[in-house]
Amino acid sequence: MAETHPIASDPVAGLIDIPLPQPVSLWPQTWTSRIAIAVLLAALVVATWEILRYRRTNRYRREALAELERTLDARTPPVEMAAQLAVLVRRTALAVFPREKVASLSGPRWLAFLDGTYDRPEFSQGVGRLLVEAPYVPAPADDSQLRSLAELVRRWIKVHHV
Repeated sequence: MAETHPIASDPVAGLIDIPLPQPVSLWPQTWTSRIAIAVLLAALVVATWEILRYRRTNRYRREALAELERTLDARTPPVEMAAQLAVLVRRTALAVFPREKVASLSGPRWLAFLDGTYDRPEFSQGVGRLLVEAPYVPAPADDSQLRSLAELVRRWIKVHHV
């Protein structure tokens, strides 16, 4: 009986393993791409910081608008609504402007201040006069005037500048 060669009996035994390539790194290989990633991460951090700062500084606006909506939904009598709108505007102004500048203002000076922060004369020459007149007048303002006043207060809360 003839002896068989071990390679002849196992054809796979003579094969050499194929060397596998090194695993591909997920880290960028060039300095340019590394710098681009660092710049993108820095821009993301700065954008997130600015968005958070913007939301934090305008929180008083969101709260004032929510309070305005609650006031309008409550179906309060016209005299009380005018007084509530006057208080809301005053509280909103006190939240953002220095107390020393706002707290002592009343009458025409208060309306002039609101005009100055709104860049329109709608408070001193328009429906905004109701803020100082309506709470003290025995005959309440009509519904259309109160709706106009509420819309003016809404616009002022949204766009006044500091």
